[in-house]
Amino acid sequence: MNPRLFPEWHPQDAIQLTWPAPDSDWAPLLERIEATFEALIVAITRYQPVLVSVFDAGLQARLEARFLALGVPAERLHLLVVESDDTWARDHGPIAIEHHGAIELLDYVFTGWGGKFAADRDNRLNRALADQGVFSAPLVTRELVLEGGAIDTDGEGTLLTTRQCLLNPNRNPTLDRDAIERRLADDLGISRVLWLEHGYLEGDDTDSHVDTLARFCDPATIAYVRCDDPDDPHYAALAAMEQELKALRREDGSPYRLVPLPWPRACHDPEDGHRLPATYANFLIINGAVLVPTYADPADWQALRALDAAFPGRDVIPIDCRAVIRQHGSLHCLTMQLPQGTLAASPS
Repeated sequence: MNPRLFPEWHPQDAIQLTWPAPDSDWAPLLERIEATFEALIVAITRYQPVLVSVFDAGLQARLEARFLALGVPAERLHLLVVESDDTWARDHGPIAIEHHGAIELLDYVFTGWGGKFAADRDNRLNRALADQGVFSAPLVTRELVLEGGAIDTDGEGTLLTTRQCLLNPNRNPTLDRDAIERRLADDLGISRVLWLEHGYLEGDDTDSHVDTLARFCDPATIAYVRCDDPDDPHYAALAAMEQELKALRREDGSPYRLVPLPWPRACHDPEDGHRLPATYANFLIINGAVLVPTYADPADWQALRALDAAFPGRDVIPIDCRAVIRQHGSLHCLTMQLPQGTLAASPS
């Protein structure tokens, strides 16, 4: 039986997070990013558990007490002491598949987006969690460099990605497009890959991860960022990406239903003025809800309305991500979903 890559809307056991450490790049923003993590965990645990990697036992005890005071049920908060370099669980977390009727967690190589940042501890994080007995599913090592934010799937064999990331020579320089597609087919059961040639965000360190640009909402629907300001430097590339999306077809030949997401005002770093990668495509699907990054921008409500229409039957919850984009990611980048059947009965 061929493997199958789960779509994000598949029922989940938990969301995996990695708590920011005080000796990381978050140090100048630690109070603000911890407040964001707190809001994120409170929101998620209304619906399902979270699995949080923390850097030491002191923090573990502090967070247990803090979230208990906030009313988070103890059975929905799993705090494990594991070393890490940074917080981007989307890219160092495991990628779950169904294979021979059981779940497997694929542990790909993470290099800090092509060697841009230290990543050795992040690359060992999944194995450290597995060694603590967290997972009921086996963790299977893969030698390919692959980040979760670089791919998105409809759950039916179609993968959406960007050429700029997956074919970047800083990832797997010896593999061409055909070789990458064969690896995705073998590992994830992908039958076809939709390659986006255009689209980027200033301030993005990931070489155009697709989860900042365009996302499946269901097998027939793709939400994507659209820039409506001709004077913005992103306008031409995102307009070209929009035309690519309009030309894409499902396996039966029908076009996708496209959901344009609004373009927030430019956000800049208050220290040096460089532009930050604010995007509404970096939403997170959980059991019964969709969490949407917001930026205290007039476009926030438009994004919430658009995604509310795209996800009927799910609650749509805003999460203030102004602190998150200061380190060049957003909400989805902080998280990795763990499908139903992944966790041990009582993760310690």
